[in-house]
Amino acid sequence: MAAPSVPYGELTNQGASTNIVWHHSTVTRQARAHQRGHRSAILWFTGLSGAGKSTLANAVNSALFEQGLACYVLDGDNVRHGLCKDLGFSDADREENIRRIGEVAKLFLDAGVVVLTAFVSPFRSDRERARALVEAGDFIEVHCAADLDVCEHRDTKGLYAKARAGEIKDFTGISSPYEAPEQPELRIDTGSQNLDDCVAQVLSYLEAQGVVPAAGEG
Repeated sequence: MAAPSVPYGELTNQGASTNIVWHHSTVTRQARAHQRGHRSAILWFTGLSGAGKSTLANAVNSALFEQGLACYVLDGDNVRHGLCKDLGFSDADREENIRRIGEVAKLFLDAGVVVLTAFVSPFRSDRERARALVEAGDFIEVHCAADLDVCEHRDTKGLYAKARAGEIKDFTGISSPYEAPEQPELRIDTGSQNLDDCVAQVLSYLEAQGVVPAAGEG
């Protein structure tokens, strides 16, 4: 008899995994850091659509790669093409989206990678849950602080125009709230600063925190 079908995206027995034990790797995060010459960390870029999260995350990623460091970008749109393709943009779906990304970012952290996540992640509670998955100092919240009018003027994807026209529901900043970080590790004015200055600000912080060696070292 064929197994009963489950609608795509509908999970069964959520949170009901049993008889499982965490398997500890023989190669530790510390060993990877020693081999590579730098720590791993989660850089969590948050901000409105059009604030420059993906642009900045990818530019920082390129700078780290040029230094020979292990790094990777998890981009909001890219993740929704695969891992989170079953999710929409309701509050519940946004929460699940960020929960999954937090868990994936934690795996990258353990793998010794500087992982850069670029997601609107509009709710403080969701970002704090992602932070709580890892040790203090491993989660670096980067607020790409561009005002709504700046983001809407850019409208690089045409999303604000569609939201204003009622073609997109639950759009952050228009019909759904964005809760800006209150105490991020970094607040970068991506609305007025040029990209090079923004990248330098992030790299300077990572060097000061001992996550990566200063340029020319290592």
